[in-house]
Amino acid sequence: MATFDLRSDTVTQPTPAMRAAMADAAVGDDCYGDDPSVRALEHAVAQRLGKDDAVFLPSGTMSNQMAVRLHARPGQTIACHATAHVRIHEDASAAALGGVQLMPLGGRRGYDLAALRDLVREETCGWPPVAAAWLENTLGDAGGVPWPLGGDDGLAAISGWAHEHERTVHLDGARLWNAHVATGTPLPALAAVADTVSVSLSKGLGAPAGSLLAGDAAWVERARALRHGMGGSMRQSGILAAAGLHALEHHVERLADDHRRARALAEALEGLPRLSVRAPATNMVIAEVEGAPAESLCAPLRDAGVLCYPNRYREVRWVLHLGIDDEAVHRIAATIRDVAADVLG
Repeated sequence: MATFDLRSDTVTQPTPAMRAAMADAAVGDDCYGDDPSVRALEHAVAQRLGKDDAVFLPSGTMSNQMAVRLHARPGQTIACHATAHVRIHEDASAAALGGVQLMPLGGRRGYDLAALRDLVREETCGWPPVAAAWLENTLGDAGGVPWPLGGDDGLAAISGWAHEHERTVHLDGARLWNAHVATGTPLPALAAVADTVSVSLSKGLGAPAGSLLAGDAAWVERARALRHGMGGSMRQSGILAAAGLHALEHHVERLADDHRRARALAEALEGLPRLSVRAPATNMVIAEVEGAPAESLCAPLRDAGVLCYPNRYREVRWVLHLGIDDEAVHRIAATIRDVAADVLG
């Protein structure tokens, strides 16, 4: 039985060309800052984002937790939307490791400027100080929806107000590449809203590991010091950096294929009983299960060879990536339709 893994876009295998780049990578000891492949990757990412510099890290969670500690001191708060990855999927590490409280605003599609302004106003009534505004693009819990850049409540407006009121801004851009491809907005424009930006190489781009935190020179200098203390400095990490460089050069624009295939999968699932499929904005297909927990569908799908997990208690999530081609989408859709007809009737 064929197995199709749609649990996340992190499940990809390195392509043969990526493996060759890793095997040929020039390496050094990045703890001393002399790994040439790491420095090349950091420069390439910073240049693409329009930032001074970037620091290479093992994971996106470490990048986000480093940002928490860069932007706030223990006893301060950071404003984020209610279902932000840093609040929901990082084991409460902002509080446990950084002593920082995350203040939830809005919902799964972000928050508006009024919500941030109202939260900051409460400082005059003894509420803990809001050190920073936290943004996310794309919005993972919402199914990879890009957070709009413009408009009264867009990223630029929120960031501008935060900076005017002496608050810093971090952007969790784990899938910023998807936002760029889906909206056509240049990466520097998407990144310009924040003092620091995190981007992932293993979500969507197909690298086996790695994220980067980018910003101006002062922010990145502080981040390098924190990286060592948090255990994120690596030795011959140029082997991983070479995979990231290959991904940057070859796997960004092809994200449009994942977005197209997500739309095709969603369209193929329309009309199924008790399954409400949301039109995807990027590479994720979210479907709400009526009257039953999502796991009641996910479990038999896994048995049938379509690996997936709930996005929420009553929502299934399927994530498209470079390991899923057009033929696979047809077979996946057929399997989901058969299983859903049997389970949901």
